[in-house]
Amino acid sequence: MFLLVLNIKILVDSLNYCIKNKGLVVYAWVIMSNHVHLVIERRSVALEDIMSDLKKYTSTEIIKAIEENPQENLKDLMLWMFERSRKKNTNSTKYQFWQQHNQPIELTTEAFASDSSIDYIHNNPVKAGFVDKPEHYSYSSAIDFAGGKGLVNIEPCF
Repeated sequence: MFLLVLNIKILVDSLNYCIKNKGLVVYAWVIMSNHVHLVIERRSVALEDIMSDLKKYTSTEIIKAIEENPQENLKDLMLWMFERSRKKNTNSTKYQFWQQHNQPIELTTEAFASDSSIDYIHNNPVKAGFVDKPEHYSYSSAIDFAGGKGLVNIEPCF
């Protein structure tokens, strides 16, 4: 559990860095145990470059955290899986943490305004059985949408 929280912190810190230094705008987000949803746009740096830098930095830091954590029971299994994934992709050097592709979906103004896409990502932790209400999940912008302050510096949608 400690390692999962550390990995989330690495990703949250990296998102906030990209917001502050690379012109990333985050409207909504959720980090799950095996995937991430982001509603984002960019102001200055190309989005492909931001995502590439974010994935490269976070994968390096997360792999390092796994390797350096002697109490992680699944350490060897995780590293083996990342190494096995790398063998399917010649672009990676030792481990493959993130998938090579993103799955972007362009939101129309109507879809974005209806909140259906944001509700979908915020309800991921509820569907997974982690919490009863989206705003009770710490690793999501649902807290911000409920009037609180979450971990990532989001911008209001409207």
